[in-house]
Amino acid sequence: MADNDSVLAAAAQWRGAPMALATVVSTWGSAPRPRGSHMLVHADGRFEGSVSGGCVESDILAAAAEVIAGAPFQLKDYGVADAAAWEVGLPCGGQIAVLVQPVGAEGFDPELFDRIADARDAGRALMVTTDLDTGQSSLRPAEGAAFVNRYDPPRRLLIVGAVQIAQALCGLARELGIATTLIDPRARFLTAERFPGVTLDDRWPDEAVAALAPGPGTAVVTLSHDTKIDDPALIAALATSTRYVGALGSRRSHAARRERLAAAGVPASDIDRIDAPVGIDIGAIGPAEIALSIAAAMVKAFHDPE
Repeated sequence: MADNDSVLAAAAQWRGAPMALATVVSTWGSAPRPRGSHMLVHADGRFEGSVSGGCVESDILAAAAEVIAGAPFQLKDYGVADAAAWEVGLPCGGQIAVLVQPVGAEGFDPELFDRIADARDAGRALMVTTDLDTGQSSLRPAEGAAFVNRYDPPRRLLIVGAVQIAQALCGLARELGIATTLIDPRARFLTAERFPGVTLDDRWPDEAVAALAPGPGTAVVTLSHDTKIDDPALIAALATSTRYVGALGSRRSHAARRERLAAAGVPASDIDRIDAPVGIDIGAIGPAEIALSIAAAMVKAFHDPE
C-alpha cells in the first residue's frame, strides 16, 4: 500500500473537513491502477492519490463533489467499450469500477484511517470491508456484495553489506517506495557519502536485524560476502516472519552456507527460505543489473500470496 501513503497522510491532515474517498473496487484487462487504489478529495477541490493514473480523475472529482454535497455514494464503471470512457480518457484497453463514498459514518468512517495507521505502525495487515449495496465501510464482514481491501504494513528492506550492489539496490528501493536500512559494522564502508539519503546502521547484523524486527512487509538481503557478517544476519532474519530473505553468492558458496547454518541449529525448512543465488535469473552482469534482479525477486515475493 505504498501508493496510498499520501492518501493516509492527507486524511490525517484534513481531518474534520468534508471529504470523499474514491476506491478502485474492480479491474479488468490492462487497468491503469490496481484494486484498492485510493483518491481522497477535499471539499475545496484538493486531492491526493489516483484511481487511474490521470485517465478518469476529472470525472471522479465531479462525482466526489456531488457526494460531498450530500448525494448518495456512487459506483462508476469505466472502459473503452463505453462512449463515456473516451470522454474521460480511458483508452488503455482495460476497465475499472470506482466507488466514490463520503468520508463519514455513512461511508468511510474517519476512524478507519486511524485503525489503518495503527496497524501499519504495528507491522500488521488490516482488512476493511465495504458493503457495495450501502457504500459503507467497516471492519466487519458484509452480508451482500462487498469489496475487501487489505492494507499491508509499509514495505521495508534491510540490506546487510555496504557494497557496490547495495548502492544500486538502495536507489531502486527508493524508486519503489521501500524504506531501506543499510547494515554494516565496517565504518569505512558505511558512509553517508556512499549512501546518501539511506538509513545507516553500524551494529552487528544479528543485533540490528533482531532490533528492527522484520515481518511480512520486510525483505532482508545479505551482500557482504563475509560469513562473519552475513551468516548472523541470516540466522536472525530466519527466526522472524521476514517475507523475503536473499543471500549473494554462487550455488557452491550457498551449499557451504547451508552447512554452516545447519551446524548453527537453523532448521532445514528455514534455510530453504533463502533465495540464493539471490535475485531473478536475468543473466545479470555488473552491480546495477544484479541489483535489478534482486529488486525484482523482492517485489515478486511481496506480491505472492502468503
